[in-house]
Amino acid sequence: MGVKYVSRVPRPPLDGLIDDLYYLEGAPPYARLTLPPAPAALLIVNLGAPFRIRGGTDIETAEYADGCVVTTPTRAWDFSYPLRTRSVGAHVKPWGLAPFLPMPAAELCDRPVTVEQVWGRSAIAELRDRMATADGPHEMLTLLEDELMRRLCEARGLGLVRHTSSVIAATGGAVPVGDLSVAAGVSSTHLAQRFKELIGVTPKRLARTHRFAAAVLTINPAEPIDWAELAGGAGYFDQAHFGHEFRAFTGLTPTRYLEVRRRFLREHPGHTLDSWPLPAD
Repeated sequence: MGVKYVSRVPRPPLDGLIDDLYYLEGAPPYARLTLPPAPAALLIVNLGAPFRIRGGTDIETAEYADGCVVTTPTRAWDFSYPLRTRSVGAHVKPWGLAPFLPMPAAELCDRPVTVEQVWGRSAIAELRDRMATADGPHEMLTLLEDELMRRLCEARGLGLVRHTSSVIAATGGAVPVGDLSVAAGVSSTHLAQRFKELIGVTPKRLARTHRFAAAVLTINPAEPIDWAELAGGAGYFDQAHFGHEFRAFTGLTPTRYLEVRRRFLREHPGHTLDSWPLPAD
């Protein structure tokens, strides 16, 4: 069996925090995938067998039964699927988890936690039970949307962080970080503190992640790649700089990444996930 994927944008004001809500079910193409870091966060409510995550190279793999919360990562993380997976989740903007977290986002950086640790055991158990008996994916998405609306709280400094993050995104991470605090009318220390509280990383780190993600998104594995041209277009000093960043973010060289992506396309042509995370090397 393949993978079924359903998604939609949530209603306001959640659409200012979340890119989309999604439903995923089926047999993944690989038992283990590596997800390159992206300027985004993730919430998963698991409805199937437990999955496993390793949040970083120095972090031990952990099992997640009820789901997980992942703030904006600084490096690749491994996701190990069961033979069949079923979940409902949200692809979240970098600042979007802050109104739903009881702790600073920095405490979760590269350290995914269970949904129970964030919302409590009884709350996530009730939500999972309701989703399990829901009449199809769209009703499940509505249940998650309603839960998020119910839990939506104010987060101090969110407007500042959201606006500055949007500037970083609009420039593909190429904006001088010093200019951001000047434009916002706050000190660089204050801005960095708010970013770490609400996103989990500093403005500089978020800019690096945006630049890397923008570069990766320009890669077409079906076509020859001019790495020097790609690196220059993404704002890297030279190809060596780009290669160093690539290895720091993914643990792979750019050429090895391309080989793995091409293998995915050969083995699973037209797959739902063919533009998603790369298979583990």
